[in-house]
Order: sequence, then C-alpha cells, then structure tokens
Amino acid sequence: MKSFINVNDIGPLEKAMAEAFEIKNDRFKYQHLGKNKTLMMIFFNNSLRTRLSTQKAAMNLGMNVIVLDVNAGAWKLETERGVIMDGDKSEHLLEAIPVMGCYCDMIGVRSFAGLTDREYDYAETVLNQFIKYSGKPVFAMETATVHPLQAFADLITIEEYKTVERPKVVLTWAPHCRALPQAVPNSFAQWMNAADVDFVITHPEGYELDPKFVGNARVEYDQKKAFEGADFIYAKNWSNPGVTNLADYGKITSKDMSWTVDTEHMSWTNNGKFMHCLPVRRGLIVTDDVIESKNSIVIPEAANREISCSVVIKRMLEAL
Repeated sequence: MKSFINVNDIGPLEKAMAEAFEIKNDRFKYQHLGKNKTLMMIFFNNSLRTRLSTQKAAMNLGMNVIVLDVNAGAWKLETERGVIMDGDKSEHLLEAIPVMGCYCDMIGVRSFAGLTDREYDYAETVLNQFIKYSGKPVFAMETATVHPLQAFADLITIEEYKTVERPKVVLTWAPHCRALPQAVPNSFAQWMNAADVDFVITHPEGYELDPKFVGNARVEYDQKKAFEGADFIYAKNWSNPGVTNLADYGKITSKDMSWTVDTEHMSWTNNGKFMHCLPVRRGLIVTDDVIESKNSIVIPEAANREISCSVVIKRMLEAL
C-alpha cells in the first residue's frame, strides 16, 4: 500500500478488520517491521487523538517517529504555484516536501480544508503534492475532505459493540459555533457504505454531502424518523458542503439547536450507542447526559484510533 486516503486503499474490509483485531490482541506482534524505519508526521493543524494514536501505533511497530508542526516549528510554507513570495512565507512546499522525504521512510499528513475555495479543497491540493513529490508512502491524518483513520476506527468500534448482524447506523448533523470541514462525515459515509450496515444520513436541507461520499446511503431530512430503530448514532457537525449552492461552501447556514443529540433523541433509537470523533462541544453537538451515559462509546472509539493506524502503517511497512 503506497498511499492511504480512501476506503478502497485498504483492500477487502474483512481482511483489514481481521488484522485490526489481531493487532488489538497483540499490539507488538509486528514490531520487527519498523526496525530502523522512520515515520514523519506533518501537522498543518492541531491534533490530540491523531497525534497520540499515530505516534503510539508507529512505536508499537518498532518505528522511529519525527513530528513536525509546520505552523509552530518550521518556516511558513507557501502552497500555491506562480506566486511572488514577498510575504511571510519563507519556503515553498515544493522544496520542503522532497527535503522531508530525505529524512524518513513514510509520511503522515494532516492538513484541513480552508473552507473558502471548494475546488482547491476537494482537489486535495496539499496532500497530493506530498504524494507526488516526497518519494515516500503517504497516509492521510485528516485532510481537506477525508479522515480515513477515524472512519476505520469507527468501523472497528461498531463491529465490537453491535448486537445484531446488520446494525442500523445513523450519521446525524448537529449544530456548532464554528464552520467545520466535511472530512469526518465524508469518510464515515464512505466507510459505512463499504461495510455491511443499514446506513442513514440525516441533516437539514442544504447540508448535502458530496454525492461521491454519500454513495448509496439513505438521506433522511426528518431527524426523528432517521433515529427510529438505530443501533448507532454518530453525531458530527459539518459546514455547508456547497453541493446545492456553491456560494454557501464552508458557511454556517443553520444553527438549529433542535438537532442537538439529547436523551429524547436517543429514546427514539433501539437502545442506540452514541459515537463522536472528538473533540466535542457539549451542549451543541450532544448533551452531558448522553455523552456520559452507559451507551456512550466515544472513549473506546478514540482508543481504536491506535488500532486503525497500526493496520495502515503495518501495510505500508510491508510494501517498502
């Protein structure tokens, strides 16, 4: 595996899931694979779970790890071609990337959407430059449009906690005070479509995700109807994807607090489990009583980030 961005990159899900549980039973089984190998983790944006889980996974596999915070510990990087660099950006990404590649065997990149230019964001401009110019295997640690390590961990968690063979999984939009990217819901939708689940997406009208991620999911604008009989509720805010109106891209076009997941919402489900990628804004996305309930599995979900990343790095090490 030379790159990891989308669900198709992981190959057959059944095999990937089997590897995940194998690694969960023995996290150091493949430590020999990473001996004398170096992972470089590059952060253009803040991180907690991704930083910690990815570094832990790499260390479990015997790797050395270099962490670079671009905005705090390096020169400011220009990403556009054809510009006159007379501002505060001292180095171009096109020189920085191959230099980074000289010092490692594998690269993880975290670079969020700017939410001002949909074409630029959805072209995955920054990530694709790393793939093209680094000369190393590259995996996404959340990009402008996807967060596959999170979605893989979500699927592992659902497999662990499901009580029926084919559970009903609902991705629900919830309000937020800031404009957030669509990366998490995009990847969650993509991975749920690839899995054997009954998948429903619910959100206010106008918040439609890109069709290439929605796939065959059922879209339901009535949140209560969507929640009925659900085994898992995955709450997540996203800013307007600009699918129905490009001018709305990256904007907050709804603050409807009736979409906040509370006890009443969860009562509509089939004793459903509550999921969220974290960090979560309590009182906006979810109420305290729901996220602190026995049906909240946000912590095991976060813990599985180490496992999903371990599988990905293992696959990449095997391909070196």
